[in-house]
Amino acid sequence: MLIVAAVTSGLGIGTALGQNTLGVRHRIDMVVSAEPNSSIFQNLRGAKGTLSLTVRLSANSRESRFFGMLHPSFSDIVVPDRVGQPLVKQTKIWEEVTCHQRRGLPKVTVTQLAGRFGEGDDKIEISAINRHIGLLVPPDELTPGIKLEPGSDDGGSFLGIRAQTRDSRLNVDLKIYPIDCFF
Repeated sequence: MLIVAAVTSGLGIGTALGQNTLGVRHRIDMVVSAEPNSSIFQNLRGAKGTLSLTVRLSANSRESRFFGMLHPSFSDIVVPDRVGQPLVKQTKIWEEVTCHQRRGLPKVTVTQLAGRFGEGDDKIEISAINRHIGLLVPPDELTPGIKLEPGSDDGGSFLGIRAQTRDSRLNVDLKIYPIDCFF
Protein backbone atom coordinates (compact mmCIF):
# COMPACT_ATOMS: atom_id res chain seq x y z
CA MET A 1 0.00 0.00 0.00
CA LEU A 2 2.85 2.38 0.87
CA ILE A 3 4.66 1.59 -2.42
CA VAL A 4 1.52 2.35 -4.48
CA ALA A 5 1.11 5.70 -2.68
CA ALA A 6 4.76 6.59 -3.30
CA VAL A 7 4.53 5.71 -7.01
CA THR A 8 1.24 7.59 -7.41
CA SER A 9 2.56 10.69 -5.65
CA GLY A 10 5.76 10.44 -7.70
CA LEU A 11 3.72 10.51 -10.91
CA GLY A 12 1.78 13.52 -9.68
CA ILE A 13 4.99 15.40 -8.88
CA GLY A 14 6.45 14.62 -12.33
CA THR A 15 3.32 15.92 -14.05
CA ALA A 16 3.27 19.02 -11.86
CA LEU A 17 6.89 19.76 -12.78
CA GLY A 18 5.99 19.67 -16.49
CA GLN A 19 7.58 16.35 -17.45
CA ASN A 20 6.15 14.87 -20.63
CA THR A 21 4.08 11.72 -20.84
CA LEU A 22 4.79 9.01 -23.40
CA GLY A 23 2.21 9.13 -26.19
CA VAL A 24 1.84 8.04 -29.78
CA ARG A 25 1.14 9.31 -33.27
CA HIS A 26 0.43 7.19 -36.33
CA ARG A 27 1.58 6.96 -39.93
CA ILE A 28 -0.16 4.98 -42.66
CA ASP A 29 1.68 3.63 -45.70
CA MET A 30 0.17 1.87 -48.71
CA VAL A 31 1.46 -0.86 -51.05
CA VAL A 32 -0.52 -2.08 -54.08
CA SER A 33 0.23 -5.49 -55.58
CA ALA A 34 -1.42 -8.02 -57.86
CA GLU A 35 -2.08 -11.70 -57.26
CA PRO A 36 -0.24 -14.13 -59.59
CA ASN A 37 -3.56 -15.00 -61.32
CA SER A 38 -4.48 -11.33 -61.91
CA SER A 39 -5.59 -10.41 -65.43
CA ILE A 40 -2.94 -7.70 -65.67
CA PHE A 41 -0.19 -10.35 -65.55
CA GLN A 42 -1.74 -12.40 -68.35
CA ASN A 43 -1.40 -9.88 -71.21
CA LEU A 44 -0.11 -6.60 -69.85
CA ARG A 45 3.40 -7.16 -68.48
CA GLY A 46 5.34 -3.94 -69.06
CA ALA A 47 2.19 -1.91 -69.82
CA LYS A 48 1.61 1.45 -68.16
CA GLY A 49 -1.37 2.32 -66.02
CA THR A 50 -2.93 4.48 -63.34
CA LEU A 51 -4.66 3.78 -60.04
CA SER A 52 -6.74 5.96 -57.76
CA LEU A 53 -8.16 4.97 -54.40
CA THR A 54 -10.52 6.30 -51.77
CA VAL A 55 -9.57 5.57 -48.16
CA ARG A 56 -11.86 6.46 -45.24
CA LEU A 57 -9.92 7.39 -42.11
CA SER A 58 -11.04 8.10 -38.57
CA ALA A 59 -8.34 8.98 -36.02
CA ASN A 60 -9.72 10.66 -32.92
CA SER A 61 -8.30 11.37 -29.50
CA ARG A 62 -8.61 14.16 -26.95
CA GLU A 63 -5.61 15.98 -28.48
CA SER A 64 -6.22 15.28 -32.18
CA ARG A 65 -9.29 14.73 -34.34
CA PHE A 66 -9.30 13.61 -37.95
CA PHE A 67 -12.09 12.13 -40.03
CA GLY A 68 -12.14 12.22 -43.77
CA MET A 69 -11.47 10.61 -47.10
CA LEU A 70 -7.97 10.29 -48.50
CA HIS A 71 -7.61 10.11 -52.28
CA PRO A 72 -4.16 8.76 -53.18
CA SER A 73 -3.57 8.35 -56.90
CA PHE A 74 -0.67 6.91 -58.82
CA SER A 75 0.17 7.49 -62.48
CA ASP A 76 2.78 5.96 -64.79
CA ILE A 77 2.63 2.60 -63.03
CA VAL A 78 4.42 -0.10 -64.99
CA VAL A 79 3.11 -3.65 -64.66
CA PRO A 80 6.14 -5.64 -63.44
CA ASP A 81 7.62 -8.47 -65.49
CA ARG A 82 7.65 -10.83 -62.52
CA VAL A 83 5.00 -11.80 -60.03
CA GLY A 84 5.81 -10.65 -56.49
CA GLN A 85 6.87 -7.12 -57.36
CA PRO A 86 4.44 -4.37 -56.28
CA LEU A 87 2.51 -2.20 -58.71
CA VAL A 88 2.89 0.70 -56.26
CA LYS A 89 5.86 0.68 -53.91
CA GLN A 90 5.35 1.56 -50.27
CA THR A 91 4.11 5.15 -50.07
CA LYS A 92 3.08 7.27 -47.08
CA ILE A 93 -0.54 8.41 -47.47
CA TRP A 94 -1.14 10.00 -44.03
CA GLU A 95 0.69 10.92 -40.85
CA GLU A 96 -0.46 12.53 -37.64
CA VAL A 97 1.34 15.67 -36.64
CA THR A 98 0.08 15.81 -33.06
CA CYS A 99 1.24 13.43 -30.37
CA HIS A 100 -1.64 12.12 -28.26
CA GLN A 101 -2.60 9.63 -25.60
CA ARG A 102 -2.57 5.97 -26.52
CA ARG A 103 -6.17 5.31 -27.43
CA GLY A 104 -6.05 2.60 -30.05
CA LEU A 105 -5.39 2.56 -33.76
CA PRO A 106 -6.93 4.78 -36.43
CA LYS A 107 -9.86 3.15 -38.22
CA VAL A 108 -9.00 2.92 -41.89
CA THR A 109 -10.94 1.36 -44.78
CA VAL A 110 -10.26 1.26 -48.52
CA THR A 111 -13.69 1.99 -50.02
CA GLN A 112 -12.92 2.32 -53.73
CA LEU A 113 -10.23 1.43 -56.25
CA ALA A 114 -10.22 2.53 -59.88
CA GLY A 115 -7.60 2.11 -62.57
CA ARG A 116 -6.66 1.56 -66.16
CA PHE A 117 -3.82 -0.50 -67.59
CA GLY A 118 -2.73 -0.84 -71.20
CA GLU A 119 -3.93 0.87 -74.39
CA GLY A 120 -6.25 0.14 -77.30
CA ASP A 121 -7.66 -3.38 -77.46
CA ASP A 122 -5.28 -4.58 -74.74
CA LYS A 123 -6.77 -2.26 -72.12
CA ILE A 124 -8.14 -3.28 -68.73
CA GLU A 125 -10.43 -1.00 -66.71
CA ILE A 126 -10.67 -1.61 -62.97
CA SER A 127 -13.55 -0.31 -60.87
CA ALA A 128 -13.92 -1.96 -57.48
CA ILE A 129 -16.08 -0.79 -54.57
CA ASN A 130 -17.26 -2.14 -51.23
CA ARG A 131 -20.52 -4.01 -50.90
CA HIS A 132 -23.33 -1.85 -49.46
CA ILE A 133 -26.54 -2.96 -47.75
CA GLY A 134 -29.52 -2.65 -50.08
CA LEU A 135 -27.47 -2.52 -53.29
CA LEU A 136 -26.46 -5.22 -55.73
CA VAL A 137 -23.09 -6.85 -55.21
CA PRO A 138 -20.60 -4.88 -57.35
CA PRO A 139 -19.07 -6.67 -60.37
CA ASP A 140 -15.56 -6.29 -58.92
CA GLU A 141 -16.16 -6.30 -55.18
CA LEU A 142 -13.58 -4.72 -52.90
CA THR A 143 -13.25 -6.67 -49.66
CA PRO A 144 -11.67 -4.45 -46.97
CA GLY A 145 -10.41 -5.27 -43.50
CA ILE A 146 -8.44 -8.48 -44.04
CA LYS A 147 -6.00 -8.56 -41.11
CA LEU A 148 -2.36 -9.28 -41.89
CA GLU A 149 0.28 -10.53 -39.48
CA PRO A 150 2.04 -7.72 -37.58
CA GLY A 151 5.53 -7.05 -38.84
CA SER A 152 8.41 -4.63 -38.94
CA ASP A 153 10.51 -3.05 -41.66
CA ASP A 154 12.69 0.04 -42.13
CA GLY A 155 9.78 2.22 -40.93
CA GLY A 156 9.41 0.30 -37.65
CA SER A 157 6.77 -2.06 -36.28
CA PHE A 158 3.40 -2.02 -38.02
CA LEU A 159 -0.03 -3.61 -38.11
CA GLY A 160 -1.29 -4.52 -41.56
CA ILE A 161 -4.72 -4.49 -43.16
CA ARG A 162 -5.50 -5.67 -46.69
CA ALA A 163 -8.25 -4.77 -49.11
CA GLN A 164 -8.61 -7.16 -52.06
CA THR A 165 -10.57 -6.94 -55.31
CA ARG A 166 -12.45 -10.09 -56.22
CA ASP A 167 -12.19 -10.11 -60.04
CA SER A 168 -9.14 -7.99 -60.89
CA ARG A 169 -7.17 -9.65 -58.03
CA LEU A 170 -5.41 -6.54 -56.72
CA ASN A 171 -4.27 -6.15 -53.11
CA VAL A 172 -4.06 -2.85 -51.26
CA ASP A 173 -2.01 -3.29 -48.09
CA LEU A 174 -2.19 -0.55 -45.47
CA LYS A 175 0.57 -0.48 -42.85
CA ILE A 176 -0.23 1.41 -39.64
CA TYR A 177 2.91 2.48 -37.78
CA PRO A 178 2.61 3.62 -34.15
CA ILE A 179 5.36 6.17 -33.47
CA ASP A 180 6.30 6.84 -29.83
CA CYS A 181 6.41 10.51 -28.84
CA PHE A 182 5.91 12.81 -25.83
CA PHE A 183 2.89 15.02 -25.34
